[in-house]
Amino acid sequence: MRATSGSRRPAEPPRRHPRCRDPTRLRPTSRAPVRERPARTAARCCGDTAHGALRGTPRQRSGLPGFVATARHNGGVSSYSAKSISVLEGLEAVRKRPGMYIGSTDTGGLHHLVWEVVDNAVDEHLAGHAARIGVTLRADGGVEVSDDGRGIPVERHPKERKPAVEVVLTKLHAGGKFDQQAYAVSGGLHGVGVSVVNALSRRTEVEVVRDGKRHAIAFSRGKRTSPLAVTGRAKRSGTTVRFWPDEQVFDATAFDDDMVATRLRETCLLNPGLRIDFADERSGRSETFSYRKGLADFVTLLLGDDEALLARPIAITRAETFEGKALACDIAVNWAAGGFDERLRSYVNVIRTPDGGAHEEGFRKAITGTINRWGEASKVFARSDPRLTGDDLREGMVAVISTKMPDPQFEGQTKGKLGSAVMRRFVERCVNEALGEWLDANPSLGRKVVRKAKISAKAREAARAARDLTRRKGILDSASAGLPGKLADCSSRNPEECELYVVEGDSAGGSSKLARDRHTQAILPLRGKVLNVERAQLRRVLANAEIGNLIKAVGTGVGDDFDYSRLRYHKVVTMSDADVDGEHITTLLLTFFYRLMPKLVDGGHVYIAQPPLYHLRKGTKTAYAMNDRERDRLLDTDFKGQPGVDVSRFKGLGEMDPEQLWATTMDPRRRTLLRVNVEHAEHCDRVFGLLMGESAADRREWIESNAVYAGNIDA
Repeated sequence: MRATSGSRRPAEPPRRHPRCRDPTRLRPTSRAPVRERPARTAARCCGDTAHGALRGTPRQRSGLPGFVATARHNGGVSSYSAKSISVLEGLEAVRKRPGMYIGSTDTGGLHHLVWEVVDNAVDEHLAGHAARIGVTLRADGGVEVSDDGRGIPVERHPKERKPAVEVVLTKLHAGGKFDQQAYAVSGGLHGVGVSVVNALSRRTEVEVVRDGKRHAIAFSRGKRTSPLAVTGRAKRSGTTVRFWPDEQVFDATAFDDDMVATRLRETCLLNPGLRIDFADERSGRSETFSYRKGLADFVTLLLGDDEALLARPIAITRAETFEGKALACDIAVNWAAGGFDERLRSYVNVIRTPDGGAHEEGFRKAITGTINRWGEASKVFARSDPRLTGDDLREGMVAVISTKMPDPQFEGQTKGKLGSAVMRRFVERCVNEALGEWLDANPSLGRKVVRKAKISAKAREAARAARDLTRRKGILDSASAGLPGKLADCSSRNPEECELYVVEGDSAGGSSKLARDRHTQAILPLRGKVLNVERAQLRRVLANAEIGNLIKAVGTGVGDDFDYSRLRYHKVVTMSDADVDGEHITTLLLTFFYRLMPKLVDGGHVYIAQPPLYHLRKGTKTAYAMNDRERDRLLDTDFKGQPGVDVSRFKGLGEMDPEQLWATTMDPRRRTLLRVNVEHAEHCDRVFGLLMGESAADRREWIESNAVYAGNIDA
């Protein structure tokens, strides 16, 4: 999770799976006097891991035409040469509109460059020609990715009349991924490949070892600067790509080692037998990732400290020709015995599909249908028992779906959702058959799964009754909605211009009510620190008075009952004191919004106010500072050489008079608001669980490991 600026009305966000957001509150190092702007630093957090790919015995693997899971076996895939390189178009548009090709030019887009180069190396592994990859974050800001695959072809391209490696680096949609003979299965961002990385880097160097010779070629911003040349001899083949992101394109060019390490770990877990050596020259960090087990390891990692319902996950592996297509799915399923959240990870051709799609739809449908049919046939259900819903069965479920298919169809530019209907039908059939067999063979374990789902069904009904309290008629009327008198609503009924300030305590609430613009700004004071929703059951959360008031004020409902059309305020602003307690309150509120109203965060409606900590005054001259560093800077610049500057520290928002609060924190022309948005879902989900969950030992370890990155702590 990071905080950025923005005032346009975002479109209603699509339904999504839980994503990772770092609840650490971010503060800019200086105040912008007029506009809302992004924070200057990004939150650091660690992510979780993933596992899954087509695996099994050699006999099982051979059942999938053209798919290869062991090195040095082509499985029907023919030669990889210059003739394998297909060219569709050039790079002209990439630098002009980079977001069309990498999603954004922020941290997510920056790291996408690394993923693209690594995915190309992984494709060599999938084709059976690479077993080892090296990734280095260089001290000079660059990235180096090497593999021991066949090496990008260097001979002259028959059509382009240039070395094939130059074509791959300078032509959009040029690469072996468009040649089914060279690659049966591949990932990559719609095949744009390393050419986009080259276009968006101020410098790119490529070394290829092929046919006993070492070749080198260099580029700058997509243009060749050094022609292909033989630089020596070498025995083992492979490719090394070094690139330095262009500061003219990206908002920032510093890579996050935790983010990169998490992705590499996930890649190895999805490809047992693959080894990735990771090094960060900036910090001296080095790790080697290599895993031999299957999806069971991944499910265990996702379970974390939660007790597993089943001693061993349910494993489903299929590889066959289905409806004329060579398809494969590998699935592992377990449940957290006391868990509530569904943790589902899905992949196609080793590429994460965070928005799900056809394979997840088939899986969910089959899980619900198969268990209900088995329960009825086995007389596990009493006559009075209701049919279990998908939500009941998926509560606490931990699962990984890894699918493979040629030419998958995606929805969206960044491959977030699989759209291939044939995969939905294939996964549904595979799960129906395999899960039914498992239930028949393990009836006692099947009953454990059903018992847990029954408990979830009862809790769901209780929670639904509690949620109904938030659906009262006349939600726009605070009186009829049962909202407390402490809510000072605004007079406007246009949600697009309305803002809700959620403040700490009656003292701050009183100042805020006097300072606000009554037409567009509403104030909701909360009593003390709100409930930590990460550790509490949903029934307790919804029964909490402060949480209930906040839900009613926002108007949308929570969870599955979230209704975007009922949103009363298009800006929901958390406003707390500029100290450690204030930071904690903000984190608790962010946890609430993330867990119960994730679409509110996805839609860009959640903001963090930035009140000052210091007031500096000399005569008629006045200034505000958000922290010690900014205070010292102002004393050394704006008030330099002026003795007797009065420096006062605000102990809380309640100490500000209404005029000061309006001028510094609430006036749209002068305030600084940080918009909370999501960049890296996997990271944030784990960090919320780590920082706000039950394990104090894990939390302490994380804090001690990351204390070096903390700054401006006001205790």
